[in-house]
Amino acid sequence: MYHNAFPSIIKQPDGELLVAFRRAPDRKVFGESITSHVDPNSYLVAVRSRDGEHWSPEPELIYAHPFGGSQDPCLLQLRDGSILCASYGWAFLRPEGMSNLKQPYFEAGGAIFLGGYLLRSTDGAKTWQGPIYPPHIEPEINYNAMGKPLPAYNRGALYEGKDGRIFWVVAASDANKPNKKTSNYLLISEDKGLTWKYSSVVATDSQASFNETSVYETPKGDIVAFLRTANMDDQACIARSTDGGKSFGNWEKMGFQGHPLQAMRLPDNRVLLVYGYRHKPYGIRARILNPECTDYATAPEIILREDGGGTDLGYPWSVQLDTNHVLVVYYYNINNGPRHIAGTLLEIPSK
Repeated sequence: MYHNAFPSIIKQPDGELLVAFRRAPDRKVFGESITSHVDPNSYLVAVRSRDGEHWSPEPELIYAHPFGGSQDPCLLQLRDGSILCASYGWAFLRPEGMSNLKQPYFEAGGAIFLGGYLLRSTDGAKTWQGPIYPPHIEPEINYNAMGKPLPAYNRGALYEGKDGRIFWVVAASDANKPNKKTSNYLLISEDKGLTWKYSSVVATDSQASFNETSVYETPKGDIVAFLRTANMDDQACIARSTDGGKSFGNWEKMGFQGHPLQAMRLPDNRVLLVYGYRHKPYGIRARILNPECTDYATAPEIILREDGGGTDLGYPWSVQLDTNHVLVVYYYNINNGPRHIAGTLLEIPSK
């Protein structure tokens, strides 16, 4: 009865696993033929597990936005025990409201984009505070459904650096016509996600779009952005900062297709990079990179699954279970059936 998608996962200090995802009605229950990724009843929910195999039977509500549907809950477990969850929303307006919208705005599936927000929990995801609205950044041209400058947003992994700063690569629309185009920018929080400041341009191009980016800090201190692209034949891209996020070098193609990507440090400092694969055979793929993420073009590709029923799948996110095992969660469909949250348990070999 539901379209479940866009998961993220964390391991809490007591060992409990928390998977957050977006749940909305499968519109077939109303006799409709198509289920969109934009829905007025799209809520952020979560399930819990102690072992990665047995999960709470019914999702619990994280947040229902009062002005529209929410998407893509992105969890970050902080070292002080608190949890951040980044999301964004869509408002469904009546015709009168549509005619009064301040332009420009972004519309999809009959809904107007609200921009991003964050939630914060200090009690193990039992309760959530917020929403915390990040700042509007100057490159963003659109207004939200209330006629206000659009708050920053993104779907992708945030990262807590070794100095305690939190890095968040956000997207911004720099063109709507003739084609919508987005670019990526870095925001930094120095107070555990309560406030955010603009730092730098991560990736922009006159033709290609960059969005849904995950960020990672290497042992050396480089900040690496793994970029989803559009108008580039689904090429995965990378951008790197060597000065703490003050600036990024030129973005580069990584040499393979896939999106979006998420990076996780393994116990030996190598990096597990996971990504969806929306080409036949549809599924989930991964690579294990060296600690500084410089061998992305030569690291062997690992196929986790290739039995997907179409392009409406992917968005993987990984977590370390123990020294040798990782759980990768994602949303999936078999034979174009119900969209569901699934997982693959991996044994990671030593070097």
